[in-house]
Amino acid sequence: MSRSFTPKVVTANALLEGDAVWLTADDRWTRRLEEAELIEDEAHAQLRLLHAESQPDVVVGAYLADAKPGPNGPEPTHFRETFRTRGPSNYPHGKQTDETHV
Repeated sequence: MSRSFTPKVVTANALLEGDAVWLTADDRWTRRLEEAELIEDEAHAQLRLLHAESQPDVVVGAYLADAKPGPNGPEPTHFRETFRTRGPSNYPHGKQTDETHV
């Protein structure tokens, strides 16, 4: 018995900066997960992944990540994707400089 398809987003890393990015419905790469296209059809997800993989001059390591609908757009369902939304962890820069320290 096959498992049912769970919603996905297409994610990758920006080639030049290395930031985590997500593919939007209008074919832009965004650094905000909530702007990503939430894909609920497996065939469409595979086509979107192929589209992402055809852009090696823009992104690297494209893959489909599980996501769920949220009040402001897609939300991660796995800790790895939550971690990726926060930016690099080796030192404060980029997204982390905007966050208040806990």
